[in-house]
Amino acid sequence: MSNTTTWRTVLNEAVAKVGDVDGRRLVEQASGYDGAEVVLHLDEIPTQRSLAYFDVMLARRIAGEPLQYVLGRWGFRSLDLMVDPRVLIPRPETEEVAGAAIAEARRLGASTVVDLGTGAGGIALSMAVELPGVEVWATDVSADAIEVARANLAGIGRAATRVQLRVGSWYEALPDDLRGRIDVIAANPPYVPDTAQLPPDVADWEPDVALYATNKGTDHAAVVIDGAPSWLARPGALVMEHAAWMGEEMVERALAAGFDEAAFHHDMTERERYIVARIG
Repeated sequence: MSNTTTWRTVLNEAVAKVGDVDGRRLVEQASGYDGAEVVLHLDEIPTQRSLAYFDVMLARRIAGEPLQYVLGRWGFRSLDLMVDPRVLIPRPETEEVAGAAIAEARRLGASTVVDLGTGAGGIALSMAVELPGVEVWATDVSADAIEVARANLAGIGRAATRVQLRVGSWYEALPDDLRGRIDVIAANPPYVPDTAQLPPDVADWEPDVALYATNKGTDHAAVVIDGAPSWLARPGALVMEHAAWMGEEMVERALAAGFDEAAFHHDMTERERYIVARIG
């Protein structure tokens, strides 16, 4: 592009190559102007550094890399999370799971909550920000994921002092003195059957360890449900995301594990998405 190229020209190129939404997000990122603000600056001439940044991002997106990884950030409830291929891309349905966990914590007057399999930290950090004074523990089997969560932890201010991050598999990552005093356990375990064929923008980029599970996608969910009663206070609650075909099976498993009540809930697309199980 020439040295008289404006952001309007850049935006038109981006939209032509990757579509309206992605094109606008790339221009916002490269220009530093967010949302409607970018419209006010479309006739400005970008710096060479900004143009070079845009060109790199556009090439990555054209090559198939998910927009969220190209941008390096994505929104989750009130948070702006750093994301990269070490963690799953935050999704709107998981925001609903976080909301349900926060609602259970408020109902119980929680003092201690846990997010198992935290990834980029969306659920855990949302609980820390939206539940003042509550102690939050977040775990992940992936040390790389915990590094991302730790980077995001730095962005939530004083609430970060109430968050503990631990590497390990499910409950094994928790200190034993938490047993019996956790008010709410939230989890988004891997639940894609290991035989499933996912779209390339997921299968080729997002971490396998956070996606796939054996036993038709239920093995990690079973560990979370079966272990929860021994870690929960009385009363306590488990909120867990699951695949759209798992609702009834997860409810039955929760009741068999000792929960007094359990129900699955639908997400905004009307798919079965998470269970809330209560005990005590």
